[in-house]
Amino acid sequence: MLKTRLRGRTLSRVFYLFFIKIKKILFLIKQDLNMSLILNIESATDVCSIALSQDGKLLSWVEEATNSHASRMTLMIEKALNQADAKIKDLAAVAISNGPGSYTSLRVGASTAKGICYALDIPMIAVDTLTALALAAYQQLKDDAALYCPMIDARRMEVYRTIFEKNTYLPDRQAEFTSPIGIGVTVLEDLNNIIIDENTFENYLRQGKKIVLTGNGAAKCQGVINSINILYVDKRCSAPYLIPLSTEAFLKKAFVDIAYHTPQYLKSPNITSPKVKMLGF
Repeated sequence: MLKTRLRGRTLSRVFYLFFIKIKKILFLIKQDLNMSLILNIESATDVCSIALSQDGKLLSWVEEATNSHASRMTLMIEKALNQADAKIKDLAAVAISNGPGSYTSLRVGASTAKGICYALDIPMIAVDTLTALALAAYQQLKDDAALYCPMIDARRMEVYRTIFEKNTYLPDRQAEFTSPIGIGVTVLEDLNNIIIDENTFENYLRQGKKIVLTGNGAAKCQGVINSINILYVDKRCSAPYLIPLSTEAFLKKAFVDIAYHTPQYLKSPNITSPKVKMLGF
């Protein structure tokens, strides 16, 4: 009787381990079949943008200029999946625009991505918003001598910015926009928030540098900074701009911790108290 019970437990253990192994194999097969079917979510600004990509190629794209990210985002994801004739269970990863940007919008994007990743047991990727904008501007101009300064509106005359330069020196600070197109860049100025004035780029302009401004904060420089070396490229945050970077991150398995990751907010939410109106006033 005891031997029978022990034999039964042993068989149960064997079947359990076999089931776990099969599950892992099926997961790997699914990833291989889907390759890099990635859901890209851009929510750093008032633009809510969703793009589905596979192997670095855009499959579908849904975008709206709205401040209703919370109510619109899941519907837009469903629409993007339908356009690509894909199902949500086919996703291999979810990529978010990681900021800086609007506190509330970034939070909505991150929360939505986390929910999908938890439910499907797939990884999450965080793409730097400013790097994606800089790459989009570079791909349009292909000017290797210029500095690229993507800007995100931070209210009033303030912007979030980073300054990139394409070159091959300063290897200790060198990064890559994305390996598929082999762009080596140096981060001249790390992410910061500044108030725009006539001296914002004075140091670079004195050196004769051409500066490419892009993003929804770039317009604040018009009429304030007058130089023939300032070039404006009209690029706003958009999910397709995340694709080269999210694809590279997926291939390198550069995933973030779903439980503890938070976007780069930089600023607290802009919460104001309502004014109390008295009768007769």
